[in-house]
Amino acid sequence: MEVARLTAEGELKQFMIGLLERSPAEQTEVMVTEWDSALTRFANNGIHQNVAERNVSVRVRVVKDGKTGVASINQLNEAAAADVLKRAVAIAELQPRSEVVPLPGPAPARPVEAWSDATAAATPEERADFVQTICAKAGQAGLKAFGAYSTSAGQFAIANSLGVLHHQRSTQGTVNSVVMGDAGSGYADRGAIDVRELDKNELATEVIDKAQRNQNAQPVEPGVYEVVLEEYAVAEMLEFMSFMGFGALAVQEERSFMKLGEKITGDQVSIWDDGLDRSGIPASFDFEGVPKQRVDLITRGVASGLVYDMQTATRAGRQSTGHGLPAPNTEGPFAVNLFMQPGTAAKADLMSDIKRGIWVTRFWYVRVVHPKASIITGMTREGTFLIENGKITRPVKDLRFTQSILEGFQGTLALSRSTKLQVSEYLGASRVPAVRLKAFDFTS
Repeated sequence: MEVARLTAEGELKQFMIGLLERSPAEQTEVMVTEWDSALTRFANNGIHQNVAERNVSVRVRVVKDGKTGVASINQLNEAAAADVLKRAVAIAELQPRSEVVPLPGPAPARPVEAWSDATAAATPEERADFVQTICAKAGQAGLKAFGAYSTSAGQFAIANSLGVLHHQRSTQGTVNSVVMGDAGSGYADRGAIDVRELDKNELATEVIDKAQRNQNAQPVEPGVYEVVLEEYAVAEMLEFMSFMGFGALAVQEERSFMKLGEKITGDQVSIWDDGLDRSGIPASFDFEGVPKQRVDLITRGVASGLVYDMQTATRAGRQSTGHGLPAPNTEGPFAVNLFMQPGTAAKADLMSDIKRGIWVTRFWYVRVVHPKASIITGMTREGTFLIENGKITRPVKDLRFTQSILEGFQGTLALSRSTKLQVSEYLGASRVPAVRLKAFDFTS
């Protein structure tokens, strides 16, 4: 069985230690990211592209005379190490003195299991078999399937001159599909560390059923509706909450909606970040080499915590929570392992006594309107339905929404007891339930 082509852990660590030992800077950090990934795309019920990539990134940060320099390269050899170190030092020497993002000292990181041999050894034939099931079932239903199935294996290691030395391997399989008919479409996706957890028949059934029910959508007047938001939409709301307000930098710059100790959502809403929970996409440490901590962000509706990196923690006189991005940066710390407390209702029962409302599958093209008020705007997509007297009665044309997330969650009426892992298109993942909200503002 062929496995992912990754450099041996011992060789990788030796490379990093060697680079640290010959650095002339007062402090040096080395970060290595290596990945081996492949992607199978499909359209019109057939595979049209297979691509694969193996690459590595070596990023060096040095602090010299109170100035910081960063350089990177995508080679893993002695000549590359000498070059990237030389360039990082040269860049530091050209910088003005400014605030230096401190490097962390050594601390033990709790190991997490984020690796699957089955994913690392996934072949084009296995991806094709998965895709073929979706395409065949869509064809039998008179529909056309589109999408992509990717598998990846990688490793991330970080070391610094203060004694930090961490290493972690991880795998991931993700698949998404849009199934289209003559007058409508449906959407479904899945993600997991182990590809054996991805059920091709389950995904095909969901996306085809959604596409069949979403044909010949008719318009509905915009306005404020009671809604049921599927997990796809809920996860996107949490991702935007993380972007706008869960990080300490947003609070320190007074642009966050978080007001610690105050009630900001309904009682049923609890949200936290936990990089050590394997039911998400776990990681032992962050991009500064700080071990991950669970952080409760909203607890029964009350703003209860923030995530910190080295810079924001130093400013606040506290410890980093292990949520740093590669430093220095202007983004601040980021919560990328989000969880939302589920409820007790069956997902289908969330609409059981709604007289007139909207069922939303997912959002599209979401943008921030007002971060301090947590207002976002975007479109519904691939599965928007009218609920009447507790039942879905017909598909409706997609609607634009402009909504404060906090105000929406203040009217949380119920949450599903089931949850779904939603892998972000950019970074991290969320595990969330479907939710029923009392009021959601569709503006056009």
